[in-house]
Amino acid sequence: MRVLPLLLCLCLAVPAAAQERPPANEAEIQLSFAPVVRATAPAVVNIYASWVSERSASPFADDPFFSQFFEGFGRSSPRVQNSLGSGVIVDESGIVVSNYHVVRKATDIRVVLADRREFDGEVLLSDREADIAVIRLHNAEDLPALELADSEAAEVGDLVLAIGNPFGVGQTVSSGIISATARTGAATRTGSGYFLQTDAPINPGNSGGALVDMSGRLVGLNTSILTRSGGSNGIGFAIPSNLVAQYVAQAQAGNEDFVRPWSGMSVQQVDGALAAALGQGVPTGVLVSEIHPESPFANSGLRTGDVILSIAGLSVNTPDELDYRMVTLGAGTNSEIELFRDGETMTVSVTLAEAPGVDRIEPVRLGGRSALSGLVLADVTPRLIDELDLPMSATGVIILRADGDSARLGLRPGDLVLNLNGVDIETAAQLEAQVAQGAPGWEMLAERRGKLLRLRVRG
Repeated sequence: MRVLPLLLCLCLAVPAAAQERPPANEAEIQLSFAPVVRATAPAVVNIYASWVSERSASPFADDPFFSQFFEGFGRSSPRVQNSLGSGVIVDESGIVVSNYHVVRKATDIRVVLADRREFDGEVLLSDREADIAVIRLHNAEDLPALELADSEAAEVGDLVLAIGNPFGVGQTVSSGIISATARTGAATRTGSGYFLQTDAPINPGNSGGALVDMSGRLVGLNTSILTRSGGSNGIGFAIPSNLVAQYVAQAQAGNEDFVRPWSGMSVQQVDGALAAALGQGVPTGVLVSEIHPESPFANSGLRTGDVILSIAGLSVNTPDELDYRMVTLGAGTNSEIELFRDGETMTVSVTLAEAPGVDRIEPVRLGGRSALSGLVLADVTPRLIDELDLPMSATGVIILRADGDSARLGLRPGDLVLNLNGVDIETAAQLEAQVAQGAPGWEMLAERRGKLLRLRVRG
């Protein structure tokens, strides 16, 4: 019977000043999240994106078979489409971060603040792979902004709040904890990425909203939820703030495309069987299975068979985790690599860099009247290996595009041309010269993701 009066006393004993700042101790946290919400909610915005798409009058327009019988049937009509999401102000000058999928097609972006002020916005930098977009608000200044937390310091069990605009009903706050700190794309079913996991509900419209810690700092950018029912009773995922910080920095530096460091390696997670074969007591790290001679890691002495344990003192246990560590460190950073080789642990230093070879890409377009006319080719460079996800051992000539007559041959961007009419192909110029000589027919040997393709066509 004495518990209730004690609780009432605790509630009454909280000084008024505590209501104007984030909670300073566990007792204040237990009483209310209101101070954290008051400090952070003004920096969370609603994003209204719109674009015009063409809608065909034919119901078979998108059908690969029936569409050929309805060419020219009816006219396409423009239709305005809209999307709704959330965003977070991270700089008082009007820099907002959100998800790529919120603004990916937008030709018009309107951002509404919690105090109902409205601004037009433009995308400075966006990345579909990371699902991040950086937006600048026009004619904005002295806006409420959230400080970015160090997401590496986040721990499982930390209390967090998810703030956004679910279902378009208005700004809403939900609470939870961080339930995992290193979820990869395989766990989220997105195929790529590296996320914080939370049980705070993330509903449609919450995308791009803030995941904040109890100090009122942005620890993650809400992006998706994994659910069987389609509702909010699932597992939420947020992009770590350290990754967001890299995108903001590059956008403010004027980059239109995000620059990623290139590992130049193929790696695989070390499992129990592999650890036993390597002589590891506990499975840890990633095994280097292939390395490109121009890789910055190769220049630092790494070789196939090495196991990378950590980079810059941060653990690496999956390929996605290695990519994430490199991106958050940034190109140009010199980092210590801890690795396991021949039963011993050693340390080397590597300077992270983007994939070389962008200045060596000189596309060649095949002309003339042959069946290969319209093929756009280039010599393989590390930059193309990185962008097109080719094997590290890829060499020779790669197809960048197939237009004109060549579009009917079934060749795709990323296919490697190995041989033409019995002649091994090493450069795009060599292939162009051979096609220019003419022939009654062409027999091409190509490679597509490790599989050989043999193509025979008349000249």
